[in-house]
Amino acid sequence: MIFDLEIIDAEAWADYRHVAGPLMAAAGGRFIVRSEAIEPLEGDWSPATLSVVEFPSFEAARAFYRSEAYQSTLPLRRKASRGRGVLVGSTPLADAG
Repeated sequence: MIFDLEIIDAEAWADYRHVAGPLMAAAGGRFIVRSEAIEPLEGDWSPATLSVVEFPSFEAARAFYRSEAYQSTLPLRRKASRGRGVLVGSTPLADAG
């Protein structure tokens, strides 16, 4: 799961993280990258923050995002930030050919 977010309300963001963080961890999610240190290299993509969260599987990530518990946090996240997110499956590098 990859999110490109701009935090627009720090207090609401802290509230969101307090609720969403434990839900994510309970679903097996863990941060691989969470950074504001970003240097654009090509194109016009210049995210304010970038987060990459790993889950045990694509299906586990999808189930977490679509869960009633996580969906109930979205109004708070949308109050706290604006941005984009994608769910990305992975292919083992040996099979990427």
